[in-house]
Order: sequence, then structure tokens, then C-alpha cells
Amino acid sequence: MQFFCPCVSFSDELIAMRQLPPLAALRAFEAIARTGSVTRAAEELCRSHGAISRHLRLLQEHAGAALFEKEGTGLRLTEAGAAFHASVRTAFDQLEVAYAQLARDSQAPGLHVACSATFAMRWLVPQLAVFYRSHPHIRIRLSMTSAREMRHEGADLIIAWDLSTYGEADRRRAIELAPVHFGAVCTPAYARRRPANRARIAHEYTASAWNQWEALTGQPVALGETLAFPHTHLCIEAALSGLGVALVEQRLVARELKEGLLVAPHGFVPFEGGLRAVPAAGRALPAQAGVFIEWMRGALAAVPA
Repeated sequence: MQFFCPCVSFSDELIAMRQLPPLAALRAFEAIARTGSVTRAAEELCRSHGAISRHLRLLQEHAGAALFEKEGTGLRLTEAGAAFHASVRTAFDQLEVAYAQLARDSQAPGLHVACSATFAMRWLVPQLAVFYRSHPHIRIRLSMTSAREMRHEGADLIIAWDLSTYGEADRRRAIELAPVHFGAVCTPAYARRRPANRARIAHEYTASAWNQWEALTGQPVALGETLAFPHTHLCIEAALSGLGVALVEQRLVARELKEGLLVAPHGFVPFEGGLRAVPAAGRALPAQAGVFIEWMRGALAAVPA
């Protein structure tokens, strides 16, 4: 009895079917070409010398071309074999890399998140224990770097508040997480100085923070020299050392404010945009991303701002 499917023609089946050589024979050929010996190829593949020879003979018969010729006691690729080996070697290299990546991905965290080192150390990492208790099946891989380098980490999500240097498409994709509140902080002793004698501590890659602060408050907090640092935690440390006034998001200095190590004489004001998660372009978000985003929203809202 024959069955006929009107949706698929015989020619469609031929088009869909890959015309590949026997893969076991192809692996034997690659090993022989790479090692220069049937014996060494057999040892590498844990097969007998006879089995590898049969695979090679089958491949040559299948292709209708000689791939090796004898050279002394060994084998040498023919011109056709050398050309074929170049393509096979490239394909095997690509397959090896792809398979290694597959293995790494299966063992690596399910969600890759990039954020500033300061946000990670001072807020996110201490909160992750709470996240893992609620979601033990979700694994987070963190890339902690500078604001300038975050976009080059290949992360599924980038956590940032300043998207002024991001493209329009990135800003449209950005997912709101929480408002941010910035304040000019310094030591209690430094706060007693006149604004003209205060140094401004600035972040090298988020320079818009001070501009936003002045536009929103009109406060002449620090009119002296400007000290610039590449990381927010360095700005905080500089303020703690009495070097000047740093403009920092309130969550990042909550402990220092509570302990009285830093003060914010002019309070904290909300900045436009807030903290956002920027999904990677050109690929779907892992299923865990939605859970992580909702958790972050709740956790960030629970911290007084």
C-alpha cells in the first residue's frame, strides 16, 4: 500500500535532503588528513586500523575520487583531497567551536546581566541571595564593568540609568525598572565649606548627572575644581576621603548615609528616565528575563528612595 501526501512532492524531498557524505567516513578522513596516518587516526578515534581503512575506502567510492596517494610508508593528500580537506577542516573547526559554546551555555547562567561595578557591588549582589531563595532554578551571570564598556559585554540585559550615549533603538527597547534619586554627598566636615571652596567629583562617562542636578535644583553645590573618576565607587571613595562632593544615586550610599559618614545637604532629587534594563538587540530574551525584571522592580521599590 502506498501513501501519497499532496503537500510534498518528490522534488521537494530531494531539495530538502542534504547530500552529505557518510559522516563516520568523513570523520575518519579528517583524522587521517590531520595526523597523516591511518594508524594514528585509528588510535585517536578508538577504532581498528581496518575500520578506518574501510571508512576511507567508502568515502572515496562515494565521492568517486581518490583522496590520498601513497608516499613512502605513509599517505599524502591528492590535489582533490587537499581541496576537500580545506573545507572539511573549516567545517569541523566551526562545529567544534559551536559545540563547545553549546556546552558552556548549558552549564552557564541562564541570564547574562551587565551593569556598573558599583551598582553590582553595592546593591545587586547583596540582593541576589533574596532572588535565589525565590527563584533557585534561575541562574544569573553578572558582567560588572564601567558605564562605557557595558554595551560590549554581549549581555542579555544591560542595567543602566544614563542612556544618553545609547542609540534611539536601544532607548526605545529600554524597560523601566525604578526611579532614581541623586544627591550631592560629602563628609559632614566638608559640607561646612562654602560652595566656592568645594571640589566637584564627577564620573568620566556619565557627565550628564551634574548637568541634570543643576538644571533641576539650581544649587551651586561645588564651584571649585573638578576631579573626575572612571567608576562611581571611586567617586564615593573620594567623597568619603574628603576630596569633594560627589553626585550619587541614593541607593548606592544608603549605608554611608545611615552611619553618618556622608551627608546630602541639599537632599535627593529624581532624575529623568530612571533605572532601565536594555535588552540585547537582534535576539530574543531568555525566558528568565521577565522574572528577573519583575523581581528587580519589586526589590528596587522596597528600598526607600
